[in-house]
Amino acid sequence: MQTKRKYIIVFLILTFITSLTSFTSLQAQEDKFVVVLDAGHGGHDSGNRGNGYKEKDIALKITLEVGKALEKNKDIKVIYTRTKDVFVELHERANIANKADADLFVSIHCNAHSSQASGTETFVLGEKNTERNFEFIKRENEVIFLEENYEEHYEGFDPSSPESSIAMTIEQEVYVEQSIVLARKIEDNFIGMAKRKSRGLKQASLLVIRNTYMPSVLIEVGFLTNNKEGAYLNTKTGQSKMAQAIKDAILSYKKEIDQNVGTHIMGVDPETTDALEEIPLVYKGVTFKVQIAASSKDLEPKSYNFNGLPDISKEKVGNLYKYYYGSTSDYNKVKKLQEEAKEKGYTTSFVVAYVGGKRTDISEVLKSAPN
Repeated sequence: MQTKRKYIIVFLILTFITSLTSFTSLQAQEDKFVVVLDAGHGGHDSGNRGNGYKEKDIALKITLEVGKALEKNKDIKVIYTRTKDVFVELHERANIANKADADLFVSIHCNAHSSQASGTETFVLGEKNTERNFEFIKRENEVIFLEENYEEHYEGFDPSSPESSIAMTIEQEVYVEQSIVLARKIEDNFIGMAKRKSRGLKQASLLVIRNTYMPSVLIEVGFLTNNKEGAYLNTKTGQSKMAQAIKDAILSYKKEIDQNVGTHIMGVDPETTDALEEIPLVYKGVTFKVQIAASSKDLEPKSYNFNGLPDISKEKVGNLYKYYYGSTSDYNKVKKLQEEAKEKGYTTSFVVAYVGGKRTDISEVLKSAPN
């Protein structure tokens, strides 16, 4: 009887340990950083067919390669909206991410234009729908017409209406700042690692990221309609380079999140910065500066007044004096100057742009191609 009791006790202990192990495994699974990768288009929606290539195929190949690389990290769980040539409705792509309680949503596409336009672009949700990018927004969103019952899923959204696009951005505003951090890292990597031309970070009202409740970006890896770029993206080498740049950006973003670096999350990874220093990104006719302060005090633009920073200029706007660090037409250089300003204590510093001596919206400047 005593032996039997011992067996029962051992059994209960083993059962308890097993349950703890299962619970620990479950916790470990839940603690993973979840990335949802979305290959644009698919199935009967081929996307753009620039130079005879199919966007859906190239996007899928790059997406799968990004996922395969990320899956090597034991702290990351990768979920795909599709892993083969199937059509997935836009609202369902967001649902997949939301149900997974994902930390990031990354949608990968290829661009198209009637000209020989080239370069990468990474979009976050926003209402800055200029005429220049509205046709792009309209083209990406019109995929809903290939879906059954699209009126029900998108609540009367009209891809042809700028008002619809603006209204839909409000829901995800809380995640825009983090989305911009990731988008900036992706574009920096396209320049520094993949040695590609970047058209910059942009905001647009895109349905695929409308209802995702986490930081989300839509990447255009290049123009299939451009003869050279289309051919490059159709090669294994080109796809691998783009995939690596995206993967490394995601890992860099995760690292900063893990380190809980606060406001410094907006900074560029030092390794990326070093690579970018060697690659000028010059915008002819544009002067970039770093705004470090605004005050009612009229200070001499000397380094001793600004924590040792040289090359200080000032501008009076109304009753305020605005102070700037540096002056360059090279966007990569001004980003480096911004990092230097932050290291000197100006953590809220930001880049501004001037065209013809007049302050200009920097997002508009970056939409143009660098020289």
